[in-house]
Amino acid sequence: MTTSPADALSTPVDGVDVIGALSPSRAGDFLTCPLLYRFRTIDKLPEPPSVDAVRGTVVHRVLEQLFDLPAPERTAGQAKGLLGPAWEELRETEPEVAALFADPESLSAWLETCRVVIERYFSLEDPTRLEPAERELYVEAVLDSKLLLRGFIDRLDVAPTGEIRISDYKTGRSVSEAFEAKALFQLKIYALVLWRTRGVVPSMLQLIYLGNGEILRYEPDAADLIATERKVDAIWQAIERARTSGDWRPRRSRLCSWCSHQALCPEFGGTPPPLPDTAVTELPVVG
Repeated sequence: MTTSPADALSTPVDGVDVIGALSPSRAGDFLTCPLLYRFRTIDKLPEPPSVDAVRGTVVHRVLEQLFDLPAPERTAGQAKGLLGPAWEELRETEPEVAALFADPESLSAWLETCRVVIERYFSLEDPTRLEPAERELYVEAVLDSKLLLRGFIDRLDVAPTGEIRISDYKTGRSVSEAFEAKALFQLKIYALVLWRTRGVVPSMLQLIYLGNGEILRYEPDAADLIATERKVDAIWQAIERARTSGDWRPRRSRLCSWCSHQALCPEFGGTPPPLPDTAVTELPVVG
């Protein structure tokens, strides 16, 4: 039986027909560059690993496992001791990351940069005084528009009195004031999801920048999260317009320097591949 586009553009989630699914990272991709969103989400083009991205993955894993230890043992030394096993775990699951390092010396130098980042964490927080309620928490919620929001929260702290704090680790450097709103947008989406599912507006959002040892904190309110919901819905509507028209326009910025797809981008003289046949008729469910 042939499936019509109208049939294909809805799918049930917990009994609700959703129009699509979106994560904070993919929403950020579209805001950065619609063509980047297309390459990652529609074309699903592979991207080679980078030393910075792999550092982020490994350090996140170390900080997640740190809280498995009894509070008195959550020291910088113990955390750095978790680094080697975290790297080996990643190398087993993603063998291609080993190719980033030409020899043992370059790997050793990179691991030292990870140790520096891990040690810097302890100048920002005292993990012996923290008992996270959740780590790497998967969350999802269906908005009134029937759009499904979903993603993973690095750390969720819940006070005995019920206040919620969302923490996100960044292994890079903090952003300038001009880009703070964009940096916080991801956490506002998570706060919106928690508000929809738990009925509580998180009292604090914090981005922990381990690259230069700074923390960006923000206290949201219901008005913030209502505005966030409207923005997310607007992003999805723009994605739908691009999907139906096939017009995924590139947006040139300084972030292009880190893009893996310059060879296919018209801004750099490239030509995108033909859109997959399913790009219009299948529901874009985005991780």
